Order: sequence, then C-alpha cells, then structure tokens
Amino acid sequence: MSTKNSDAFLRLVKIMDELREQCPWDKKQTIQTLRQLTIEETYELTDAITDDNWKGIKEELGDLLLHIVFYAKIGKEQNQFELDEVINDVCEKLIGRHPHIYGDPDKEGALVKVNNEDDVKRNWEKLKLKEGKKSVISGVPKSLPATVKAMRLQEKAKQVGFEWDKKEEVWEKVEEEMTELKTALHDFESSNDLSEKVKLQQAIEEEFGDLIFSLINYARFLHIDAENALELTNKKFIYRFNKMEEEALQKGKALHSMSLAEMDVIWNSIKKQRTDR
Repeated sequence: MSTKNSDAFLRLVKIMDELREQCPWDKKQTIQTLRQLTIEETYELTDAITDDNWKGIKEELGDLLLHIVFYAKIGKEQNQFELDEVINDVCEKLIGRHPHIYGDPDKEGALVKVNNEDDVKRNWEKLKLKEGKKSVISGVPKSLPATVKAMRLQEKAKQVGFEWDKKEEVWEKVEEEMTELKTALHDFESSNDLSEKVKLQQAIEEEFGDLIFSLINYARFLHIDAENALELTNKKFIYRFNKMEEEALQKGKALHSMSLAEMDVIWNSIKKQRTDR
C-alpha cells in the first residue's frame, strides 16, 4: 500500500474513533442497528454499478469502507477483535487460497498449476472444504435475493462438475420446465375439486420456480448476469411507464381512463424512441 493510501486509511480510522467518542448518533450504534444500513449501502453500490456511474461507485465504496471500520471499532469495544485482525485474516485467507501464486516451490505439491479462472474457482472450493466447510454450497448466504442466490448455487455446483456441457442442453431444460408449468396450469384449470386446486396451485408455483432457475442457468451460459439483466429491464420499464404517463397527460388524459389499446399505442411509440437505452 502506498503512503497516500495508508495515510487516507489511518485518517478514516482516526475519524471513526472521534465520532464514536463524541457524536451521540455514532455512540449509540450497534452491529444490529448498522445491519440494515449496510444492506442499503450495498444496494446503492449495485445501483451505481448497474448505471456505470463511476462517481457513485466511488462514493458508495467509501460508505461501505466506513461501515467496515465501524464494525471493527465496535468489535474492539466488545473485546471480540480488532481492525488489524480483520485485515490480516483476509490476507491469510487470500494467500492460503491462491497456492498457484503463494505456494512454496521447494515444498512438494505446494504449488498448484492452474490454466484458467475455472481452475482457480475449483481449487478455491476444494480448499474451503479442507478448511472445514461441509458442503460446496454451504457458503451461499441464506438472505441473498433469490436470483443472486440461484446464480451462486449454480456457480458453486459447477466447481464439482455438476454442470451441463453445452448451452443447448440448458435450453432443452428450459423448454422441459416450460412444458411442466403448462401441464400444471392445465391440470389446475381442468380441476373442480377445491382441495386439489390448492395442491395444484402449489405445483404451479414450484414449476414456475424451476423455470426461472433454468433460465438463470441459461443466462450463465450466455455470460449474462441474470440479476443485472432483470434490473436493467426494471429500469427500462420504469422509464417507459413514466414517459407514457407524461405523454398521456400532455394529451389531457389519465391512464386509468384509457383503454389498453390506447396505452399500447403510446408505449410502442416510446419503444421506438429507444432513449432509455
């Protein structure tokens, strides 16, 4: 780390110490009260990344770094750990999980040869299991958003070879799941038994989930971030819907008084403008 970086980091640590001692709000915070704020800061960073907003990325990284220092300060106060332990622990983890870089060439088997990023990921998971992890997928946080969780589960399963070979095979799975969803929907609509319809509704939900899971897997084979792709679509929809409301008002109309066909004309006109992309 350069002197410039070291000085900046130590300045932040010093400010955190001062705030914890002198500011009523900062003095009151606990790891529990900070939790939700940290989640919000993380989502603000992902928003900035999705928008390619480098100024925003820089700002949100600073906010997250502040939170890390804040948690470490509370950890020290609670006699649990200190900031240098946090930093050194992650350094040791990185060194230990990159034997292809930090291994001892004089020790037999110490250096691991890797040819690409997939080799690195596979070796990473093997090392985590040696460290005591009971399952390859055990490290996926339970509270992750479902789309992100699905991506991480699939990526981790891939490291032990539980993966399709070709994207065409994945698409066949997507079509299979679509057929199963249609079948479940048909069964639901054909049934007149109320208790059976409850079970069939659950089956529809399950098959719908399977279809989404398969589509997320297909996105991975296309090298697409499914979560980010969906968020881009959300942003596009928000822009177009707001624009439709504006254009309707300019014509002296409100959406709730318009027919779907009338709204569709405006929507398609906005789509042709493509100013949201």
